Amino acid sequence: MTLTELKYIVAVARERHFGRAAEACFVSQPTLSVAIKKLEDELNVQIFERGTSEVSVTPVGEQIVAQAQRVLEQTLAIKEIAKQGKDPLVGALRLGVIYTIGPYLLPTLVKQMIDTVPQMPLMLQENYTLKLIELLKQGEIDAAIMALPFPETGLMVRPLYDEPFVVAVPAGHRWEDRDYVDADDLKQETMLLLGSGHCFRDHVIGVCPELMRFSQNSDGIQKTFEGSSLETIRHMVASGVGITVLPRTSLPQIGAMTDGAAANTDAGLLRYVPFREPVPDRRVVLVWRKSFTRQKAIDAIFDAVMACTIPGVKRLDLPANVN
Repeated sequence: MTLTELKYIVAVARERHFGRAAEACFVSQPTLSVAIKKLEDELNVQIFERGTSEVSVTPVGEQIVAQAQRVLEQTLAIKEIAKQGKDPLVGALRLGVIYTIGPYLLPTLVKQMIDTVPQMPLMLQENYTLKLIELLKQGEIDAAIMALPFPETGLMVRPLYDEPFVVAVPAGHRWEDRDYVDADDLKQETMLLLGSGHCFRDHVIGVCPELMRFSQNSDGIQKTFEGSSLETIRHMVASGVGITVLPRTSLPQIGAMTDGAAANTDAGLLRYVPFREPVPDRRVVLVWRKSFTRQKAIDAIFDAVMACTIPGVKRLDLPANVN
């Protein structure tokens, strides 16, 4: 039994596909398949059931994969302990960011990190929340910036800021001159939502649960449309397809919205209208493994975010806790 074999079975369990798991491990599919079959023969159990289109994990396989994940995490902890005698601010830090935060925070965050800790370059990856959590647990990334809530993980979490939501409507919409919008008003409109997998989609549905009914039934396309990114949705709103809800940081810097008044931005094609109090928002947090030993590197990321210019958010100075 080798650590490589354990890595392979964790990858197959995650991907439910030998080919995709092999790509994720940067090996050929035959190499991965032979290694897993060797491990199954050694243990004299079947870890995976091979189907024509998908691989499933057997009940005993579930236990073996879970234990393998713990072994891999402990292996990473050993490597990190070995780094304790070195400067934690020297060397790259692998940072994950969810799609609805990355484009708006990273430009200023990267510049801030270059100015303050140039000896610690960031290796960046954008992905969905659940994927970033997996990558954190597997040691593929060191830390991540995402939004609450997410499933209990045993990871360390430190709040960064609370970010309010705003309503985006096309120019000429009957709401364009309103001071505020009530969350209940959204259910009367054609809403544009991010596709499944984006946590911000769940945030918007949390603001207006009525949208869940439309997005699940056969008539949903008459009331909701799904986009792949906030920028795609913004362009769809500008074209008059419907309205949407956006996080405050995604608003253009020019003509930014002031409290209690709509903003005229995006070449006059869009208006941004605040929500009535209590304003729905999301809490953006920094997440890392408890075993990660470069605490000064985590502190440097936190300090850099606090030093960034992030219009409209409420910065937080709260202690870290285990999620």
